[in-house]
Formats: sequence, structure tokens, C-alpha cells
Amino acid sequence: MNSSYSLSDPSLLASKCYVNGTWVEAASGRRFAVNNPSTLAKIATCPEFDAADTQAAIVSAREGLIAFRDTAPRVRARLLRRLSDLMLENLEDLAHIITIENGKPLADARTEVAYAAGFFEWFSEEAARIYGDAIPASNRSCRIITLKEPVGVCGLIVPWNFPAAMVTRKVGPALAAGCSVVVKAPAEAPLSALALAELAHRAEIPKGVFNVITTSENTALVGKVLTSHPIVKKVSFTGSTGVGKLLMSQSSSTLKKLSFELGGNAPFIVFDDADLQIALRGLMACKFRISGQTCVCANRILVQRRVYEKFLRLVVEAVGKFVVGDGLEERVTHGPLIHERAVKKVDEHVRDALAKGARLLHGGQRLDALGPNFFDLTVMADMTTDMLICREETFGPVAAIFPFDTEEEAVGLANNTDVGLAGYFFSKDISRCWRVAEALEVGMVGVNTGAISDPAAPFGGVKESGFGREGSKYGVDEYVTTKMIMMGL
Repeated sequence: MNSSYSLSDPSLLASKCYVNGTWVEAASGRRFAVNNPSTLAKIATCPEFDAADTQAAIVSAREGLIAFRDTAPRVRARLLRRLSDLMLENLEDLAHIITIENGKPLADARTEVAYAAGFFEWFSEEAARIYGDAIPASNRSCRIITLKEPVGVCGLIVPWNFPAAMVTRKVGPALAAGCSVVVKAPAEAPLSALALAELAHRAEIPKGVFNVITTSENTALVGKVLTSHPIVKKVSFTGSTGVGKLLMSQSSSTLKKLSFELGGNAPFIVFDDADLQIALRGLMACKFRISGQTCVCANRILVQRRVYEKFLRLVVEAVGKFVVGDGLEERVTHGPLIHERAVKKVDEHVRDALAKGARLLHGGQRLDALGPNFFDLTVMADMTTDMLICREETFGPVAAIFPFDTEEEAVGLANNTDVGLAGYFFSKDISRCWRVAEALEVGMVGVNTGAISDPAAPFGGVKESGFGREGSKYGVDEYVTTKMIMMGL
């Protein structure tokens, strides 16, 4: 590992794919480099899987499914709980792997590992509670019961921004239901998924049940195999709306069960009766976490005019206390963007807003002295709806603040988008809280909080932010089918 940190357990830094309970190379022998986005140093190389390699992993998953689907729920529960325990036992090493491949500060990485382990814990508790029903039949000489059965082999395509938690949030319910999985790790940050495969091996997850594959140049090809292969019965994807539409089209030939968590454009509304300090803490948490690279981060910040200037001053003061740099440094609060393409998009959004009259209050520039992937934490005021940042997801450290006058105006601005993942607002008026929470066209609402992620909470969106839910008791439903049995007496 080419970094300034050595793991306590170097075997967690796996560099091969995990298929059928063994570590394997791509048949071609090709590999791709994984680089630290802070320093650009090469951390490791991983196998460049192609279509044939992926098909072999899918066949292994089918073989693993045959026995695993019939294991007792309590057995699956114990396996998942063991995985959770192993993650917590290795928290520090897992956090360092996240930081060197993803760039987020160590504090955020440690939080992610604990959060990720929570999904294995949660779904270990759900495994034994996947219930069917007894239904009164119209014909009294018959009885109706329903059974919940595992959907089968699942193709799980995970993103780079939460390289551990997005794996566990998908794998947890799949294994709880009795499914087997093929996880396609993100090319930018595949090492966390491979570390989880190593822990799955130690937890004695049966062969073929938990498979992790990597690819970079062949990403589109591997995605097409997962979405079109007849053995794969379910695909779960977290990523952009555009890619989600492509994967959905590819899945149509075999009519797979799908759950997609796609792009967002989250509104963050501060009403003039809000506690501004609580709103400020909420904004700092959900706007600048991992430098704004989350699908639920605030993209459009709407502040009622009576408190507009005061809130602007509070935001600038708070942002000025942050430190941008290499995530391995304990004093650093915010790391780099994942790659230079992300920096270019953020810079484009900032330049567009300034050209159209936005007021720059903080930042607004690349931090080339730190490296090509760094952009300063930025605060802009007087935003308008004709700016790119209003229409597109920035996915970067830019707080774009809009003034508004009335509740109706704020809700209208918030809903004026094709996507609907998350929304936030702050108010002390309980009637307004209910009105606005119900009026926002999103799948998740934070009321007087900027933190909405919890293993116990259903995560997902509406409109072009996708469908299906992850986490919570509803997360298991995405990995089961309901069988009805009509029994004559």
C-alpha cells in the first residue's frame, strides 16, 4: 500500500476479486490502478473483470444460492451479526481504507464504518422476521397463505461516495432474505468492498453467496451483463439518473426486479421562525459532508427574506472554521473531490452563477496548491432559477443560497425539479411542519434536522430519483417475492 499509513491488519487491503469463496484475478490478467484522490499516489491495483469473468461470478452466485436460500433465518441472522461485529473490531483499518481511496476525512470515515456495520446488525435482526400472512378466502372451503421467498441472485452496483455503507445497505437485506449477491465495486474506490469480502470470508459466509468483482474500463460492459443475464433476478443500483435509465432499459429484456437510488437536487428551506443555530448545524451536516458529495446533500438553500442576511453571515462564519486537505490529517475537516472531472463540474457551476449575478461570500476557487482534486468550500448568495446549480446536482462543496418571501413560494421552488430524493426545512411552527413535510415532492424529509440516514429509516426517492427503499423493515421487501398458496379443504 502506497500511503502514509500502514494497516494493523494488512490482509484487509485485498487486491483480487472474491468469487465462490476464493480470491481470483481477471482471466485476462489485466488490472487497473486505484489512486488516493488527495495525493494521487497509487494505493493498489485491482482486476479488470470483463463479461466472461462476470458471467462466471454470476454462475457461482447461483450455485451458492441453492443451499443458502434454504438455511434457517436464525443462521443467516448469526452470519450477519458476525459480519457487523467484525467490522467494528476492524473499524480503524476500514476507516483508513475509505480515506485513502475516497478522500473523506478520517472522522467521517470512522462514522461511515459504524453506520455500515449498523446495516448488517439491523438486517440480522430482520432475518427471522420475514413473515407471510394467513388471509381469509372468499370461498370458505379454501385457505390462503402467503410465503416470502428470496428473489434469487442479485446484482448490486454500488457507488464510490460511501464505499462501505452502500455495500452493507444492499448486501444486508439480500443475505437476510436468503439471496446470493454479486457486488460490482466502484472503480474509484473498490478496496472497501474487497475488505468486506475478506470479513465475509472470516465470518464463514458460504461459498458463492457473497461475491465482489472489480472493473474500470469495462464498467459499462459488466453493468450490461448484470442487467441482462437471465440468472440475475434483481438489480440494485445507486448512482446517477442517466445511468439508472440505461440500466433499467437493459434490465427490461429479462424483467428483473429493480431498486434504484438515483440523483437528487435537495432543497433546504429555512423559514423565518426557525431556530437559526439549529438550521446552521443542519446545513453544515448535510451540505458539506464529504465535501458535498452525497446524493442527499442540500443543493438549493432557500432562506426567508427576513432572516436572509443574518443566516448568510452565520454560514460564512461557520464555513471559515473548516480545514480542507488530506483526509489522513486529523485536523482536516474536508477532503478532496473524487477526481478532476468532479472539480471541473463544480467550477462550471460556480462560474455560471457568478456570471449571472450571484454574490460570492466565501471560496469559489480551485485549491491547486493542495492538488488537482481540491475545491474550496464555497458560499454564494442571491442565486436565481436560471443558474445551472438550480437545475443540476452539483455534487460538490458549494452552498448556493436563494431568498424567498412566502411558504408557497418556497415549496414551489423546492418542487420545481424532475428529481425528488431528499428535502429539508426548519421551522418552529408545528402546523407548517406538517404542511410542508407533506407538500414536498421527495422520498425523505428532514424536519429541523440535516441528518436523515439511519439503518432503521427507509431510504429512497420519487420522480426521477428512482424507486424502491433501502434500510428499515421495507428494505427486505426489495429482495423477496410473495408466493400465494390456495389450499382446498
